Amino acid sequence: MPIKLMLVEDHKLIRVGIKTLFDDTDGFEVITEAENGKDAISKALLYKPDVILLDLGLPDMSGIKVIKELNDNNCESKLIVLSSHNNEDEIIKVLSMGVFAYVIKDINTEMLLNIVKSVNDGAMWLDPKVVPLLREKSDKIIPQKQTSRAMFRNTHANLTQREYEVLKLLVDGKSNNDIAQELCISEHTAKAHVCNIIQKMLVDDRTQAAVKAIKEGLV
Repeated sequence: MPIKLMLVEDHKLIRVGIKTLFDDTDGFEVITEAENGKDAISKALLYKPDVILLDLGLPDMSGIKVIKELNDNNCESKLIVLSSHNNEDEIIKVLSMGVFAYVIKDINTEMLLNIVKSVNDGAMWLDPKVVPLLREKSDKIIPQKQTSRAMFRNTHANLTQREYEVLKLLVDGKSNNDIAQELCISEHTAKAHVCNIIQKMLVDDRTQAAVKAIKEGLV
């Protein structure tokens, strides 16, 4: 069964481009589109798509208002926010409202396809560009934790201290090479630590590990 999608985007050129991407890819079906918030709400409730890709900057109401209305009407579609900017207040707000992914619009097409597949399977995803912003500026989303070895052993015994240090760098959006330089280890060792973290945290990739760390306040 293909993943049933709804696109909410007021700019026709962007909307057509996204629709073409999914129409040309096996496993997806765009079942409806909307160019304003009012239509988005009515069509989402009528067509019940699996996943909704939602622009926040709509002409008649904000995307945040659309999310609220859908939540109030018990919409079961999984929401992916597509944004052209990384506004801290918007990110915090939509995360608190239960969206599954926050994606900056300059993302490459292959990654967008993978994000939609992951979200449809129940995963969460944050654009790496917004993760450092949240970690630095939002204690509400990412609480600061005691990082002593004693506290670490009491709270996260499944990860080693070194893996915990690597996890913190993952949340900062660091690459394996960045992690290696930061911790004065080889890139091969950094990659091995990342693989161990992914396995122990029961996630599929490094981004999901970072998101889970944020949501559970691990770093």
